[in-house]
Amino acid sequence: MNRSPDGFYPGEYESSSRSGVSWGAIFAGAAAAAALSLILVLLGFGLGFSAVSPWANEGMSAKGLGISTIVWLAVTQIIASGLGGYIAGRLRVKWANMHGDEVYFRDTAHGFLAWCVATLVTATLLVGSVSGIVSGGVQAGASVAGGAVNAATQAAGTAAGNTDSDQYGYFIDSLFRADTPAATSDEAVRGTVTRIFVRSLSDGQLSAEDRTYLAQLVAQRTNLTQADAERRVDEVYARTQKAVADAKLAAQQAADTAAKVAAMTSLWMFIALLIGAFFASFCATFGGRRRDAVEYLETDAYVTTTSVPVR
Repeated sequence: MNRSPDGFYPGEYESSSRSGVSWGAIFAGAAAAAALSLILVLLGFGLGFSAVSPWANEGMSAKGLGISTIVWLAVTQIIASGLGGYIAGRLRVKWANMHGDEVYFRDTAHGFLAWCVATLVTATLLVGSVSGIVSGGVQAGASVAGGAVNAATQAAGTAAGNTDSDQYGYFIDSLFRADTPAATSDEAVRGTVTRIFVRSLSDGQLSAEDRTYLAQLVAQRTNLTQADAERRVDEVYARTQKAVADAKLAAQQAADTAAKVAAMTSLWMFIALLIGAFFASFCATFGGRRRDAVEYLETDAYVTTTSVPVR
């Protein structure tokens, strides 16, 4: 066999002058993987929203939802990345006179590059489309909870006779406070007591003046002695403090749980993406082997026999 002017045999010259990267095959595999990932993620969100219930003790639990989300993400990565890698390996050009190790490396690189492109494209699509779906579902749930909170806040404000602009009502009440409480309506008394409780709970303790005044109000309306009224004030104030402390503890525990869930979700997403990269590279080598196993087609049309390699 004659050498080329550069010192290569024909097959060697063709292999050395051709790029080791088949970008067409990579983009084709990436497009397939990105499209399939988007479809599977949308399906997963639909199944997740259908399994969640706004009612207590109904629907899937938060732990079950988190586990199912992680499993679905891993399955999505395996299926979509595997398909994209296989397509990238099957559609790449055939490298003639190439060592098997080099072919194996190139197929692995093609699958990995297809996974990289698909991941970037999918992330862009998710930011644009899926975030709208998720935010819609979150806003729907938040509107329900927010409506309940607003209703409770408005009810408390109405019962207290207080508004957002009346943030100094406690000091104004102290300005007109008499030694002996005057007979007023229940609504006015409730507003005064509410402002005293809100102020004292923010400070952490009930002052002696406020305690005496509250006991006078209780004694005036319940026919209790001053001492009994003071004991009732202490008991009610202690229960109120406990309720506030329990609410703060519950909020802290919820925040801590949310932080742990976010950390675990990020970790498992990282693992799922690594699984996707592995399956994309592995399936690309399988698709490359199938590509190299393609045999020549022989045709004898028009009394002519030709051997045409499939590329």
